Amino acid sequence: MIPEAWRRGEVAVVGLGRSGLAATRWLLRHGLRVYASDRASTAALHEAAKALRAEGADVDVGGHALQRIAAATSVVVSPGVPPDAPPIAAARAAGVDVVAEIDLGVRAFDQSRCIAVTGTNGKTTTTALIAHVLNTGGLAAAAVGNIGRPLTDLAADPARPDWIVVEVSSFQLHDAPHLAPLIGVVTNLAPDHLDRYADVLAYYNDKKLLFRNAEESSTWVLNGDDPAVGALAVGASGQRREWSLQRPRDAWYDRETARLMLGAAVLVDRSELPLLGDHNVANALAAALAAVAAGVDPGQVARGLRTFSAPAHRLERVGRVRDVEWINDSKATNVSAASVALRSMTGPFVLILGGRPKGEDFAALKDALSAGCRAVVAYGEAAKAIARSLGGATSVETVDRFDDAVLLAGTHAAPGDAVLLSPACASFDQFNNFEERGDRFRELVQNL
Repeated sequence: MIPEAWRRGEVAVVGLGRSGLAATRWLLRHGLRVYASDRASTAALHEAAKALRAEGADVDVGGHALQRIAAATSVVVSPGVPPDAPPIAAARAAGVDVVAEIDLGVRAFDQSRCIAVTGTNGKTTTTALIAHVLNTGGLAAAAVGNIGRPLTDLAADPARPDWIVVEVSSFQLHDAPHLAPLIGVVTNLAPDHLDRYADVLAYYNDKKLLFRNAEESSTWVLNGDDPAVGALAVGASGQRREWSLQRPRDAWYDRETARLMLGAAVLVDRSELPLLGDHNVANALAAALAAVAAGVDPGQVARGLRTFSAPAHRLERVGRVRDVEWINDSKATNVSAASVALRSMTGPFVLILGGRPKGEDFAALKDALSAGCRAVVAYGEAAKAIARSLGGATSVETVDRFDDAVLLAGTHAAPGDAVLLSPACASFDQFNNFEERGDRFRELVQNL
């Protein structure tokens, strides 16, 4: 499980978010010497560092010992660390292997019971849906990875599930050479993370790494409406299963009858799926195909779809105040995700955009705004760019602070409207992550 070479020296862990903390503890439990570091210096990080030191790790907060990292036997990198960050560059220049925390985790599991989910948008909901449907069908499953719980944290748990359903980002795929899922799912592809990739092709190439260990026994569940997704799987061994919102496929949406179909059989009526938007119909179809491939009976798949609740921060209804619906879609950290959310709205709404931009063009939201957007409130580092891009399409007001944006959005909403937080940006200008941003939104709504 642990390469013998790793025991001959010190393993470095770069980044002390959830994944980095879990990886450090997992390595310590296996008797390895660990040096862990993070460039940030927050009170929470200092507390985490204190705990790790008590467990036997050597920890730096507020910077990295680059020479020490370059001399490590291996480097485990957290998904939030850019590939050109100085400690990663130092490791690669010294010929040190760099692996993602998720690559460390999969070595502890039987991957013939592994489902991996990637794509630009919909990964988290699809991962949660698959795990829920498997559990409904009597197969104990855990949703891990980019969805929240690190895989190495689950690996330390003596109670092992029958299946692991792993959400995998492009950054994690880049450094996960041991990932070999029995079932792989690609939700969709659109430009994203252009602040960290040279171009879209480089981003898509990392997504393609999902297929690098494909075998004849592999099953690939793919978006049949997205040619870019199909192109990723060209030449990969294994079986392909496709879903579509436009035409009959292995799973598809019959728009005339408003039913989700599995081949020629009805799965559920659209009214029975408790999720907003066509994109969630697509997520449900993907989950159905993955669950069937894992051995779940279609009847149990249907029951799982009917009983699923939307994850937090993903078109999550957080309250109704003075007949205005407040919707938390903080997970929409790119333009394409926000566009999907806008197209899910069925009545007038006020939109909150902003945060730290990712190098995308906000003008791509114009068409989706035209249907029912009363106003846009833009905040944070991206506020001015949003105003420049969208000012001709709708009313745009800008503020610096997130809290002010939420309060201002409420003043524009009339009874019967919705206020939608779907930021199209990363959260890192004012929050540690999108969850913290969504939690703050929920708190502000509850205090109205």
